Amino acid sequence: MNDLFIFIRIAVFILGLWLIITTISGAIKTFVMPRGVDVWLTRFIFWLVGMFFQLRVRRASYEARDRIMAFYAPLTLFLLPLLLLLLIMVGFTALFWALEPQSLFEIFRLSGSSLLTLGYASVDTIGFKLLEFTEATLGLLLIAILIAYLPTMYSAFSRRETAVALWEARAGSPPTVTEMVIRTYQTRELDKLREVWMDWERWFAEVEESHTSLAPLVYFRSPTANRSWVLAAGNVMDSAAFLLTAVDVPFEPRAAFCIRAGFLSLRAIAAFHRIDFDPEPEPGIEISIEKSEFRAVCEQLAAEGVPLVADLDDAWHHFKGWRLNYDEVLLKLAGLTMAPYAPWISDRSSVN
Repeated sequence: MNDLFIFIRIAVFILGLWLIITTISGAIKTFVMPRGVDVWLTRFIFWLVGMFFQLRVRRASYEARDRIMAFYAPLTLFLLPLLLLLLIMVGFTALFWALEPQSLFEIFRLSGSSLLTLGYASVDTIGFKLLEFTEATLGLLLIAILIAYLPTMYSAFSRRETAVALWEARAGSPPTVTEMVIRTYQTRELDKLREVWMDWERWFAEVEESHTSLAPLVYFRSPTANRSWVLAAGNVMDSAAFLLTAVDVPFEPRAAFCIRAGFLSLRAIAAFHRIDFDPEPEPGIEISIEKSEFRAVCEQLAAEGVPLVADLDDAWHHFKGWRLNYDEVLLKLAGLTMAPYAPWISDRSSVN
């Protein structure tokens, strides 16, 4: 019987140590590592809170849905460090008990006092003191990491949203290819967009890095309900593709590079969030945009005096080839983020 009890204490000690190491490892991967690492604990808490929010917005209008979902990522981030601290406390509770079995209440009180550095519970033995100091240090480190993590995330969020707001001025709200091309034509910039495409090429690279290494950013909604980083990304690529294929202006290679940077960025984000998509779509498959929709935009632009290429059938063929690279992943990200209405993007995503 005594041997069995010793075995149980050893097993509890190992289990507590495993829980502590797993939690600390998850915290480092989530808050410290500058790359996208899949952490089961982080994914679980986002999934769990997300299920609750999904039930709340199931039958809601978009306005109500946006208002509710604006709390999703901030609330989950608030709960995540609390969960990490709780797991650390449970892990050390197991270590304390395994070291010297006492009542669970007393052991839990000792663990909580050590973690939060309250100091009202302590045991004057070498083993307990080592565990108390270790737990207190880990608690302080976790809090310090979180304090450093939030400014980094909000800085990335601010850079993302600045570009989204600037694009709204150029492409309208919601952003459309028609509005973007007409406004650019009216300002006589159709052949002077090289810097614009270069800026968005850099933006796509930054978004790919930040939205995988700081994964909660994907779910952070724009400050205003009618904006979305997904809509801006999709409309930038659509506008670049349209100018490359249908508008009679000199070929701009930076627009092509911008589209490539865009769909590679969206694919990386989608892959990190376990969204299924075809990385090598067949050239002959259909996209979500109909040829009639493409021709309707061409007619609107022609009515405004925008110079178009002579062969619009050939233009459609090439536009379709560009859009094929990001059509599926764009619509799925729009559904994931519950993006506001916008033609060619969220009007055909999974939430509409």
